[in-house]
Parts: sequence; structure tokens; C-alpha cells
Amino acid sequence: MCVFDMENALIKKAQKGQMDAFEKLILKYEKKIFNLAYQMFHNEQDAYDISQEVFIKVYQSINSFNFSSKFSTWLHRITVNTSIDELRKRKNKVTQSMDELLDLGESTVHKQFEDTEKTPEEAVLIKEKNNEMVALLNQLKEEHRTIVILRDIKGYSYEEISEILDCTIGTVKSRLSRARAKLKDLYLENKKDSITEFVK
Repeated sequence: MCVFDMENALIKKAQKGQMDAFEKLILKYEKKIFNLAYQMFHNEQDAYDISQEVFIKVYQSINSFNFSSKFSTWLHRITVNTSIDELRKRKNKVTQSMDELLDLGESTVHKQFEDTEKTPEEAVLIKEKNNEMVALLNQLKEEHRTIVILRDIKGYSYEEISEILDCTIGTVKSRLSRARAKLKDLYLENKKDSITEFVK
């Protein structure tokens, strides 16, 4: 039995109420769910809370999964929607952490700075650039920030993003294009402000 078939068998068992099967599914995906929530909030506690809420939603709605898409895509859609719902509840912007933004996948948040070949000067420059990117991402609308995270940070394909956000591939591409254009404008504006401040 291939991995895909084994996963489907677990899903079907979980849909019948078998908790051990559900727990195996959660163990398989909990890190990926946490990392995706981590990218949305850039805070470990928030990511943990969102992950727990996602697990509850998955448990409550697993019978609605009809195998028309990948189970991982279905999970990611729930994670993104849960994260967006929470962000909308918060009037103040979520505090960002440069280290947390650098957690691009399965590794630790500090891996970007463990390259011993970098000089202290290079490390400072990298830290400043990433800190600047965090600030720029913070200024994007939720839908633009989300799509930049999914495509440019997490590396999802247009097809995967289309399924996660429940929109057409054309919408994904146009939304991403607008988000990148806005990022560029914000970047240039930030540089202009920095120069103005410097010459005062």
C-alpha cells in the first residue's frame, strides 16, 4: 500500500470516529500546520493557539472531507482561514519578529544566522534587510500579505494556493501581482523616507 493510500485509509477510519487514526493524521501534519500559522502571526504562542483551534475544527469537520483535493490542501485552507479570521478580530497589527519570519519550513527560526562563513558585517546587513521586509509585509492588506506568504515565503504553487484560498488561478496571479507591486511601492517609499531623514 502506497503512502497516499495509507493516508486515505487513516482519513476514512478517522471519519468513522477512530481516535487513534485521527491522532496519527495530526502527528503527521502538526508541524506543517504550526509553521504555516507561524508565518501568519510570527509569534510562537499565537501559532500554537491557532494550531489547536485548527485541530478542533478538523476533528469537527473531518466527515466533510470528500477526497476531491489533497488532505494537506484541505488542512492548509482551514489553517489560513482560521488565521485570517483571528487577524480580523484584532484591531492592532500583530507584533512581528524578524527571526520568526525566517522560519521558512521545517527548521529552526535561527538557521539563517548559523552560517559561520558570514562576517559580522554581513550578518547585520541580512538582519536589517529581513527586518525591513517584516515591516513592509505588515503594511499589506490581509489578502495580499497572505498570498505573498503562501507563494514567496512558503513556496506553494499557484494551483495549491488556488485550492487553499478557494479562488481561481487567475485571481491568485492577479492578487499576487498587485501584492508585489504594493511591496515595491512601499519599499521605494521607505527608501525615500530614509534618505530624507538622513539629510535633515
